[in-house]
Amino acid sequence: MTHKQKRIIAVISALSLYFGLMPAASAMHIMEGYLPVGFCVAWGVICLPFLAAGFMSIKKVLNENRKALILLAMSGAFIFVISSLKIPSVTGSCSHMTGTGLGAILFGPAAVSVLGLIVLLFQAVLLAHGGLTTIGANTFSMAIAGPLVSYGIYRLCKKCKVNTYVTVFLAACLGDLFTYCVTAIQLSLAHHADTTVMGAMGKFMMVFAPTQIPLAIIEGLLTCMIMMALETYARPELKAIGFMKEAR
Repeated sequence: MTHKQKRIIAVISALSLYFGLMPAASAMHIMEGYLPVGFCVAWGVICLPFLAAGFMSIKKVLNENRKALILLAMSGAFIFVISSLKIPSVTGSCSHMTGTGLGAILFGPAAVSVLGLIVLLFQAVLLAHGGLTTIGANTFSMAIAGPLVSYGIYRLCKKCKVNTYVTVFLAACLGDLFTYCVTAIQLSLAHHADTTVMGAMGKFMMVFAPTQIPLAIIEGLLTCMIMMALETYARPELKAIGFMKEAR
């Protein structure tokens, strides 16, 4: 590991510690006990095949190239840091960036499902951000659905020969927005007593929109900045996982 790479990891670790020590807001991903037991179990079961595929994907990547571990750890730290910055949005949830677009671009959506689960567990236990009963729902929205969209947009834009940084921006931004569309669906399915599911979904999305749209744009820009830094300081690692060749 070079001195520059150590510096990047040190900065990310310092930011993680700083934000981890910040007082927790009252809002969360989907907070503890906010979903009925049946919904918690169902979302957890839905996540299982994606997580199994994620473990297999990570194992394959690391067996082929141990240098990928640095980028994998950095992707996880990036998810932890920016998804810990939360803005209260609606009772039972909040608005925040997800950070999963970067990992989806570098390693694919399967690997990010595992990274996202680890981050969500740490946040639920250490930061009171999210919950253990709702870990399945939060994992599906933030670590599965969002990364799938980010990866799909990235692949589509690359086939259309869109500029690399425009591609990264769109993948991260739209993946973030889709995460909150899924969160709105999850909340509306569980809480629509006074209206229809579609009506509740519209209300949740309208509440999320004022904070989440600018946050998604910021996440897209931040992801582009991180990618520029990686291309400057971690070119060997990016080449090893095939990103540099694909970007060209």
